[in-house]
Amino acid sequence: MRIAMIAGETSGDILGAGLMQAILRICPDARFEGIGGPRMLALGFHSFVPMERLSVMGFIEPLGRLPELLRIKKNLETHFIASPPDVFVGIDSPGFNLRIEKVLHDSGIRTVHYVSPSVWAWGQKRIHKIAQAVDLVLALFPFETAIYDRHNVPVRFIGHPLADTIEIRTDDEARQQQMRMELGLSGAGSVIALMPGSRRDEIRRLGSVFFATAQRCLERDPKLRFVIPCANAERRAQVEQMLGEDEIARQVRQSFLVLDGHSHEAMLAADVVLLASGTATLEAMLLKRPMVVCYKLAPLTYALASRMLKVPYVALPNLLAGERLVPEFLQDQVTVENLQRELFALLGDGERRQLLAQRFGAIHLDIRRDASAEAARAVLEVAGHVSGAGNPSSCS
Repeated sequence: MRIAMIAGETSGDILGAGLMQAILRICPDARFEGIGGPRMLALGFHSFVPMERLSVMGFIEPLGRLPELLRIKKNLETHFIASPPDVFVGIDSPGFNLRIEKVLHDSGIRTVHYVSPSVWAWGQKRIHKIAQAVDLVLALFPFETAIYDRHNVPVRFIGHPLADTIEIRTDDEARQQQMRMELGLSGAGSVIALMPGSRRDEIRRLGSVFFATAQRCLERDPKLRFVIPCANAERRAQVEQMLGEDEIARQVRQSFLVLDGHSHEAMLAADVVLLASGTATLEAMLLKRPMVVCYKLAPLTYALASRMLKVPYVALPNLLAGERLVPEFLQDQVTVENLQRELFALLGDGERRQLLAQRFGAIHLDIRRDASAEAARAVLEVAGHVSGAGNPSSCS
């Protein structure tokens, strides 16, 4: 059996690798090709171009890469139509994958889109394009299925893989102290994790206000410590440069611990997390950490996005709860005054932090569904290689 897949970002690579592992447990001889990242490649995936060539975000930013992206798209469509796979799986990256899925679907190839596009957030016009492009949508969150049901688009809620990999534990204080010891923070007072994003532009937009907020917080409580996990060496160099350029930051540099990766450990060590909106907010929620969420885009991109936004929240914990569980600030609301106020409000209210942990735990249970295995069964059903009960009918 041959399965085509396209992942355009690190998060897609993680989902793709989990899906491959789950499929291989059912169909050990399955072959995979398309575009994938290092985790997928390690499992034998054949990638026609490096995944990094698709890693671009926003409404305006992709325009500079448009000729290359169109060329990649055309080459992939030509290849798959000439040599049809049993099923095509587009993993997230809807701006790129939905266009390919439509072409392949029209040619008779079965298609699955893994990770629901945010039609519930940006309006319903895209739902009709999705209906014409895919045989099935795999949704990670329960609130995403309603819009597809209303428009008779096949959808399946499978849960989120991160909810499967992060344990549901109750010994929070013990593991926090253990993590602080491992990171050299055992003598610290309160600890705040700063996570301005994993992309250069995110850190450029949020890093300066995050670090200025940290400096203001230190004026009020000099015993505070800040831990900053960086996605890779390039982002660490960017963070170190930003910290070194500011005279005040240089004076309190000893209050900042900068890490290579280890976001999980940084959150566990922290009392509160200040972070960019995105998947990291889900990780913080699953680790039962109170948080302050920020969302800031390039001005023109935000001007376009804000007119289309149809939901009252952007932070995943708030969307999952259906209420404003955690404070979130958008664009011009991302100020030192707002962030400092909310951080100290959380640090000073132990009862609120405990209640948040209880709510987060309930949401964790709701989205813990063995997502990769559920996704594998769904993909193989669409491909016609397993029955609805998940039993293999043929993997050849």
